[in-house]
Amino acid sequence: MFATIESVNLIDEAELLGSLVVESEIAEDYRRTLNTLNKDKSAQKVIAKFVEIKDLYEDVQRFGKYHPDYKEITKAMREAKRELDLHDAVIAFKKAEKELQSLLDEISVQLGRAVSQNIKVPTGNPFFDAGSSCGGGCSSGGGCGCKAS
Repeated sequence: MFATIESVNLIDEAELLGSLVVESEIAEDYRRTLNTLNKDKSAQKVIAKFVEIKDLYEDVQRFGKYHPDYKEITKAMREAKRELDLHDAVIAFKKAEKELQSLLDEISVQLGRAVSQNIKVPTGNPFFDAGSSCGGGCSSGGGCGCKAS
């Protein structure tokens, strides 16, 4: 019975920590920039263009330089990625996303270290990965991390 009460208490504390993160200024900034990004028509056009070219690029990559449109689509991909990376709404969103991810990484590392220095905590952040985590968190995927609506 003690383990059950302890588990319930731990879950309650975890929910409190989650609430504190959700109510934090960092999370609010993330939600605000995501909302701004989703409502920004020019950003959504840039994102949609990038996604469209990315699909073509992935198809071309199957054949590599032997694909007849390899150079053309590879160049278009670089240009679309640059346009995406330089859009103000995307820049603001990525910055807010990185700050929120850093907060979550720091919390994960602190929790892991509270249990043991040997606990592996996937953060995807090399700063936290040194010796105590396995790396490759969910943010290590590709693309810009946002979707065209």
